[in-house]
Amino acid sequence: MAARAMTSRSAALSDASPVPFWLDAPGRPTPEPALVGDARCDLLVVGGGYSGLWTALLAKERDPGRDVLLLEGREVGWAASGRNGGFCAASLTHGTANGLSRWPAEMRLLEELGARNLDAIESAVHRYGMDCAFERSGEISVATQPHHVTGLRDLYEEMDAAGLAAGCELLDEDAVRAHVDSPTFLGGLWDRDGVALVDPARLAWGLKAACLSLGVRVHEGTPATSLARHGAGMEVRTLRGGTVRCAQVALGTNVFPSLVRRTRPLTVPVYDYALMTEPLDAAQLAAIGWHDRQGLGDSANQFHYFRLSSDNRILWGGYDAIYPYGGKMRAALDQRPETFDRLADHFFACFPQLEGVRFTHAWGGAIDTCSRFSAFFGTAHGGRVAYAAGYTGLGVGATRFGADVMLDLLGGEETERTSLEMVRTKPLPFPPEPFAWAGVALTKWSLARADERGGRRNLWLRAMDRMGMGFDS
Repeated sequence: MAARAMTSRSAALSDASPVPFWLDAPGRPTPEPALVGDARCDLLVVGGGYSGLWTALLAKERDPGRDVLLLEGREVGWAASGRNGGFCAASLTHGTANGLSRWPAEMRLLEELGARNLDAIESAVHRYGMDCAFERSGEISVATQPHHVTGLRDLYEEMDAAGLAAGCELLDEDAVRAHVDSPTFLGGLWDRDGVALVDPARLAWGLKAACLSLGVRVHEGTPATSLARHGAGMEVRTLRGGTVRCAQVALGTNVFPSLVRRTRPLTVPVYDYALMTEPLDAAQLAAIGWHDRQGLGDSANQFHYFRLSSDNRILWGGYDAIYPYGGKMRAALDQRPETFDRLADHFFACFPQLEGVRFTHAWGGAIDTCSRFSAFFGTAHGGRVAYAAGYTGLGVGATRFGADVMLDLLGGEETERTSLEMVRTKPLPFPPEPFAWAGVALTKWSLARADERGGRRNLWLRAMDRMGMGFDS
């Protein structure tokens, strides 16, 4: 049996391309020219992922006369923004449970702001004609162990007591398997409206096109290397030897080392991995159901996320979360065969009726996580610079909110957003090495043990809970 499973897994992965499925697309746009020499602008945006793109777009929508320039070190959307699972969630807090544990008094407002933000993303997709397969399909959190059933029920009751359960429905085993049929599913919690699916690379490319249409100057292949005051404004130097002088700077660099050095200990990079299957035929789709195309995620500490693409492939990702010692990112870490083998095993355990399906793509990439799992915000250089980071894998939607926060902060405005405790406070920093490595390793081991022991958290995890720190897989 084990030998047959090994053969099946090897065959399924044998032709998988080692590139992100979303970026391996014929419609990939030509990069904008690099910045040669010096430049001036009103607002300089550093980073061409979602965070920077939304900031540039919203800045021009707020003030069409503002001269906005965006610098991207490689190509727009090439990093986390173009290689994620394509879940665009309303949540600003990395899920309701995390938000309730940290900002219970603000959760109604945070949920309302998140819902408005998701609506605004959908509106922008339609307004600018972004061809990014945006589907407001919702998401089901599935239980695959008896204690997950209890945990989902407890969460639903906590949400209901807080007035946050509208649009959510508890599903028993029969109900969840009527939506998507897996022998591992024991129950679920369906969020009908709080999650959309999207082609993440095409969203990034659509945002770039929208920025250009409004007059944003975009330069790719232009890494920014330093940040300093210059007179009443700021000066940013680039790797190509040029200098950009500007009134204000918005940093959307996320997992990459921030130009505001004091914020670097607040995040660490974590590598996440995913597989994409070949398109399923009608018989294969019928075998698993999945009639309503919701996104799915299981409820383990080391969890999987999975979804259908517009051409009926299954993206299957998550579980392993790899922290590189010292936080050093390397392109070689985008590929991890042992993780791909494990993911393939888990895929066929979830969907044995899809035995024989092959994977066409296998990839990984780094996300930035912080100790509270959701974004933090701030300013530097006397309010001339704003930053947002720490989205921990839920930045497809929340980065638009973060862009609004950065623009509010740069404008010196006290708004509904900037008044939030979530915005006014910072996460605890990670310790230096070797303590960060040891802490992450111990936490991952403890989370795996909790999954094996009915969710029971050991002394280390309980201590991390009390400190407000942790590690999210």
